[in-house]
Parts: sequence; structure tokens; C-alpha cells
Amino acid sequence: MKSILKAAIAAIGLTAMTTGAMAADWTPPGPIKLMIAFRAGGGADTQARLIAEDLEAKLGWKFIPEQVTGKGGMNLAMAIKDQPNDGSVIGMVVTETLGYNMMVANAGVTPDDFTAITTTAGFQMGIVSTAEKGWTSFADMIADAKKSPLRFGVMSPKLADIAYLLGEAQGVDFNIVSVKGGKAVMNGVTAGDMDLGFMAGIQGKGVAAGDLVNLASALSVPLKQTPEAPTLADLGVEFSADGYFLFIGPGGMPTEARDALAAAIGEAISTDGMKSNGMITKAFGGPALIAGDDAQALVSGDYAAAGALLEAASQ
Repeated sequence: MKSILKAAIAAIGLTAMTTGAMAADWTPPGPIKLMIAFRAGGGADTQARLIAEDLEAKLGWKFIPEQVTGKGGMNLAMAIKDQPNDGSVIGMVVTETLGYNMMVANAGVTPDDFTAITTTAGFQMGIVSTAEKGWTSFADMIADAKKSPLRFGVMSPKLADIAYLLGEAQGVDFNIVSVKGGKAVMNGVTAGDMDLGFMAGIQGKGVAAGDLVNLASALSVPLKQTPEAPTLADLGVEFSADGYFLFIGPGGMPTEARDALAAAIGEAISTDGMKSNGMITKAFGGPALIAGDDAQALVSGDYAAAGALLEAASQ
């Protein structure tokens, strides 16, 4: 499992330099239905629609966006699994959908029932507080947590489990507060309803302005904005909140269709001047492309890691 995750991390820096040669002769059999697992108008929805817009302009492909939200992407997964696998139906989720969320849902499917096409961007998931707290380091926060429980905001069950294990590793009891979405966590932290919380890049402007503090990276690697902040591994937790936006299709998609879609998406989001490239660069620090067999290995590894996380959190 660790080798899979290391390979995925190494692939973050890759771009679509070779995508032009991949399955260049494949074209969609008709309009592509694009299922989107995120609420309309949000950053993830905007990313998906800008990618579709760029591909329509560049390649002449036609996309029909459709919102299929709920249950951490599992509603989309269950809706797409029996659709035609010829490249005419794809969906955008996060890797957590085919990992932790799929494991918890126990819906009789695994990542092998889907085709992982390509990731687009990774999350800059940090553990964040306001500067007003006076904490300039993770150790400062833990010192206060040992005096009285702190309210820790999370936006998914996976993050709740990680917060619990982090408290256990540090010898403190967090009061874990579950809300819907990273924006709700940020609002709760800035309003004082939470003391700290997970934020997946939305904290960037606040950290740059000095209003927020990245106390730790929730990733297996340091945060780009604050590389000095410790990772979860540094803090005694063997799991991480690594995650990516991911395009998927029904299982058994022909390799030429999968690779052509991955190539087209990768080239669009990696090309200066493309709307999707601008948005992803601004919001997520640039593209993070893991495609084809590597993407399939990534979600399979996430699924296996989810089982280990659930077992650890239940002890």
C-alpha cells in the first residue's frame, strides 16, 4: 500500500507533456454526459464545467453536465456504474468517494467496478486555526488542548476518524464537530464556534493575510504554503487526508477511450490560457495528474487504507 501511495505522490509533479500522443484517434461516440458530485456553483462544480468548456472549444466534443450529489459522491458512483462504458458517460468525484466513502457505504461495489480516468488537482488539506488564538505552532495548540478540550471541525467521517486518532496520539480529547463542507469549517473557526479544523485549500488567503494559521499538514507531504508545518506522520498518525479530484467512468471502459479522455483533460488543465488551468492553478496550486493504471492503483490503495483507518479508529 505504501508503495502505491509513494508512486501517487511522486506523480503529483507530472504534467500532460506526453498526452498528445495518447489514443489520439479516439473520439466520443456522441455527447458526453458529465456527472458532477458537487453542488452547483461551488469550486469543484466550476472546475468540472470549465474543463468541459475547454474541451468543447479545443476538440469540439459536446458535454452535458448533470448534478448527482449526495453521500460523499456515492450517489454518483451508484448512478454511473451501470451506464455505457464507451466514454459517453463520465463523472467527477474525489478519491475519497472510491476509498473511505465506498468502504463505509458497503454498497456491494469496490473501485474495481469503476474506471479511474485521471485526477486533476490535489487538496492542500491543513489543520487550521485563527491567528487570534495565539498558536504559532501545533505544539502551542496541544498545550492548550491538554488544559481543556478543544472543538475540532471536520467535514467528513474520514476526517473525524483522523481527528480522533490525532488526539489519541497526542494524549488529548478533541470535541469533534461535524459540518458540511470546508467552507462551513472555515466559517466556524473564524466565528469562534470551533477552535481549529480541517480546511482543504480554502484557508490559503487567510494564511497569506496572517488571519489564519496552518498548524499542521493533513497530507502525507508538507503543505506548499507552509512547508514547515508538521505532517500527520510527524505527529504520530500513520494515516493522511491525501485526496484528489478524480474523473471516473463505468467499469471496463476500453483503454483507448480512458486514455484519450485522460489525455484531453490533462492537456487542458496543464495549458496556460485555458480557463480550467487558470482556475486550478489559482485554487489548488496547479494540476496534479495521475492517470490510467496509476489512477486505478491509487483508488485501490485508498480503499485498502480506508479499511485500516476504520479498524484503527474503532479500537
